[in-house]
Amino acid sequence: MVTAFMKHLMAAVLISLLFLSSATVSQASLYDRPKERVPLPSPIGYVSDHGQVVEREWKDRIRSVCTDLEKKSGVEMVIVTVPSIKPYPSAKEYADALYAKWQIGSTQQEHGLMVLVAVQERQAAMTLGRQMLPAITPDIRNEISRQYLQPAIERGHFGEGLYRTAVALATPAQEVRLETPSRRRIKGLGVWITLGTTIAVVGFFWWLSRPDLRHPYRRIQQGEYWGTGQGGFGGNWGGFGGGTSGEGYR
Repeated sequence: MVTAFMKHLMAAVLISLLFLSSATVSQASLYDRPKERVPLPSPIGYVSDHGQVVEREWKDRIRSVCTDLEKKSGVEMVIVTVPSIKPYPSAKEYADALYAKWQIGSTQQEHGLMVLVAVQERQAAMTLGRQMLPAITPDIRNEISRQYLQPAIERGHFGEGLYRTAVALATPAQEVRLETPSRRRIKGLGVWITLGTTIAVVGFFWWLSRPDLRHPYRRIQQGEYWGTGQGGFGGNWGGFGGGTSGEGYR
């Protein structure tokens, strides 16, 4: 009986140890897993230099390129630096998350373009809206990165590298044009509405200046319609009366 009791006790202890061990492992995995939702920086303009590695002169030049691009084509290009991309595994994933949060580009974020540089990791990434993909192909992005972006990052010349990257990207990006047919239709409709309103106002004031048109019964009262007819008709009656009286007295 003691032996059976000991067996049951040992089995219970083993089950408890297994449960504690699995709970510890699952809890440790939760702590080891990187956070899926980390605080992302907020936008501060065309040049969001959160990594503080771009000199003022280069910021002004980059900002000028981005402003000119958006005025000409409607494409919004943003240059971003961050100290680190942790806990994201790559600069590309970080850039995609930032692009979505900032809602770069116009309708449905299709006409946006972001260039991201992670200072600590020395990594760079580009994120484009869907409508930008035909204009800025993977070959163009790879060539710009190889020629301007990566060498500048390796040397630590972030400002110059990002400026030359912005210029190189703006050249094909300005070929993209945002379609605005609805605005042209609305503008044409406004012209016709204005013209119609003007004609209506002029006609109204002309109508007010003609009381004879507004009150035709007054013209009847003044004899303008039937005055002459009544006179002629009365004369006939007079002639007929004269003839009758002459025959009657004969």
